Amino acid sequence: MTVYLNGRFIPIEEALIPVLDRGFIFGDGVYEVLPVYSRNVFRLAEHLQRLQHSLDAIRLPNPYRDEQWAEIVSELVARNEGEDQYLYLHITRGVAKRDHAFPVPPVAATVFLMSSPLLHPPAESLATGVSAISAVDNRWLRCDIKAISLLPNVLLRQMAADAGCAETIMLRENAFLTEGSASNIFIVKNGTLLAPPKDHLMLPGITYDVVLEIAAANGIPSEIRRISAAEIFAADEILMTSSTREILAITQVDGQIIGNGKPGAMFTQLYALYQTYKREVMRSA
Repeated sequence: MTVYLNGRFIPIEEALIPVLDRGFIFGDGVYEVLPVYSRNVFRLAEHLQRLQHSLDAIRLPNPYRDEQWAEIVSELVARNEGEDQYLYLHITRGVAKRDHAFPVPPVAATVFLMSSPLLHPPAESLATGVSAISAVDNRWLRCDIKAISLLPNVLLRQMAADAGCAETIMLRENAFLTEGSASNIFIVKNGTLLAPPKDHLMLPGITYDVVLEIAAANGIPSEIRRISAAEIFAADEILMTSSTREILAITQVDGQIIGNGKPGAMFTQLYALYQTYKREVMRSA
């Protein structure tokens, strides 16, 4: 595997970061995940815009201009195998003595990118749906920042793994839906696709946007609003979305069957439309 680290494309075995890097010491940094289809990076501009939002929020200057990012990303894709990949992009505030305050004078940011195979959801999960658990969303109040300090998400995701489930659906103050520990969550009720609003309590997902755009383009009713915990368990369908998992149906939450316990009509329609969109748009971007 070839990775990019601070201006160089090198084998991953040679990629070393000093122990005083603020990403290692404080989790002081941000990241992005970019899907690649047929060696085309999907929605690079939108990902870079979200990256800029995160960098601005933590007051870290962007180390590259958009056109430089495009060149780096393109070269990394070319240097790694696989028509479908996903790129992990990681920026920290750099290497400095351990002090909570920002380094003075500022130090050079650490920039790291790597590529991994983009694996598609298994046929069994598509056919039967997946199970989830619910938990209180105990993260901080700036979840719109794609920060590398993901320990709360890790612990919430591990709760699902321990229960043999695919995801943890997070409820802020046990009252309303925010997102999944590593995904966005939609519910379906009476033929309408419902999504929680993009605000400081959730990460603005790129696939979240795509699903809503596909719904609008195909006359599928949708609504963006707060979704209560009670509505989750009374939903006709629940869907989870992410760049790497695409769209999956959640057919059971906390052991309770959702709908009829099988992927529903909305999932079937949106999944088919998403595959068409992926074939016609994502692979020819």
